[in-house]
Amino acid sequence: MRIGWASTDVTPERPVALQGQFHVRISESVNDPLLATALALESSGGEAQAVMVSCDRAGIPVAIQQRVREAVAARLPELEPRSIFLNATHTHTAPVIEEGVFPPQDPCVMTGTEYADLFVARVADCVARAWRSRAPGGVSWGFGHAVVGHNRRIAHFGGASQMYGRTDREDFEHVEGYEDHGVDFLFTWNEEGALTGMIINLACPSQVTENALYVSADFWHEVRIEVAKRHGSDVFLLPQCSAAGDQSPHLLLHKAAEARARELRGVTEREEIARRIAAAVDDVLPLAQADIRRDAPLHHVARTVDLPARRITPGDYENAVRLYRENEARQPDPADARAVSHRFVMLRRYQRVMDAYRTQGENPVYPVELHLARLGDVAFATNPFELFLDFGLRIKARCRAAQTFVVQLAGPGSYLPTARAVAGVGYGAAPVDNRVGPEGGQVLVEATLETLNAMW
Repeated sequence: MRIGWASTDVTPERPVALQGQFHVRISESVNDPLLATALALESSGGEAQAVMVSCDRAGIPVAIQQRVREAVAARLPELEPRSIFLNATHTHTAPVIEEGVFPPQDPCVMTGTEYADLFVARVADCVARAWRSRAPGGVSWGFGHAVVGHNRRIAHFGGASQMYGRTDREDFEHVEGYEDHGVDFLFTWNEEGALTGMIINLACPSQVTENALYVSADFWHEVRIEVAKRHGSDVFLLPQCSAAGDQSPHLLLHKAAEARARELRGVTEREEIARRIAAAVDDVLPLAQADIRRDAPLHHVARTVDLPARRITPGDYENAVRLYRENEARQPDPADARAVSHRFVMLRRYQRVMDAYRTQGENPVYPVELHLARLGDVAFATNPFELFLDFGLRIKARCRAAQTFVVQLAGPGSYLPTARAVAGVGYGAAPVDNRVGPEGGQVLVEATLETLNAMW
C-alpha cells in the first residue's frame, strides 16, 4: 500500500465567535492551535483511495466539505473527490464557519465566511500534501482502554431524563445509558519499519473546557503533546470521535474523588485525559508493531442513504410555537450580547421545528453521506450525526471486522437519539435537537452493516 500524511494549522488569525453554546462567545486569545490532519491511503494496485481528514472543530457543514473537495480536485484530478471525508472532534472552542449562527458581530471579529475561506484553503492544501507524500508502507491495528467519556444523561424516578442532571438529587434513579472506554488504534509504518502516524478513535467529544473564551483543540492538544513526548514529534495523530451523542468528558459521579486524584497528581482534567490515552497507546503499540501488514486490502465506498426524518407531532408543533412566542416576547438589553444572541439562537431552533412540521409531508427523508471502508481486518464507518452510543455499539457488535472504527460528525451534526432517550426527553432527544429519530438510527445501522459486511 501507499500511505501519506500531512497536518495544517487552522487557527483563526483574529477574534472569532466560538461555536458550541446557545449564546455567542468571542474569543479573547488562542490557548492552543487548531489542527486538521489528513491520512491518504491507496491500495497497492491504485484501484482504491481514501483520504481521512480530522479537524479540530464542532462539525463539518456539507458545503464546507464540498468546497474542500472542489479545491483538491482542481489540483489533483487523479484523486476521486468523494474519496475525501472530513470528521470533527467536536471541540466547543473553535470558530463558527457559517453565517447566521449568531447575530452579526463587531467588524474586528472574523466572520464565518472569512474563517471558512481560511479553513478550506488550508485543509485542501493539507489533503494535497498528504496525497502527494504517499509512499510504500504498512498498517497495523490494536484495541485498548482509556476512561475518557461518560454518559451525560441522568434518569430520574418518574421517567424523565436530563443532560448533566444532578446525581445528588433525591429522585436520581440511574445514568441513562452505557459508556464505552474502548480505544481503537490504527498505526502506520514506513518501509524501514518506523512509526509514521496513528488514528485514535474513542467515544468522547473534546469538550472539557467547552465554556472557555479562547480558541482551543481541547484535550486533543494535550494528547498530541504527550504522544509526541513518548513517540516523537514527527508522528502524526488523527483523532476520531466514535458514536458519542450522549457522552462527554464531564463527571457526574465520583467528582470529588477524581478532583482529589488530579490535585495529588498535579494535572488538569485535560492533562489527565491525555495521560490515560497516551498510556493506552503505550500498551497497544508493541502488540500492533508485531503484526504490520504491508498488503492489507483497502476498499472504500461512499454512499448516500435516505433516512426517515423524525416526525414532528401536532403537540411538538404547538410546543415550538409556544416557546417561540415566549422567546420573541423577551426584549433583552441590546448591550447584553449573551442575552441577545441566546434569544436569536432559540428563535431559530423553534422556527426550524415549525418549518419541519409544515413541510414534513414533502420532505419525509433526510439524506446522509456515509463512508464505509475496509482496511485489512478493520472497518471504518462514518455518519454525520452526534450519534448516541448504542447505535455505534450495534454496528461494532454485528460487523464482521475484527475492529470497527465508528466515526461521528463526518458532517454537520444534530443529535440522533435512542428510543430510550426519546422516552426520557431532555436535551439531545427532543424534536428541536433532531433531524432523525430512533427509527432512522436503526436504518443507519442496517445500511452501514449491509455495506461493510459485504466487504468480508
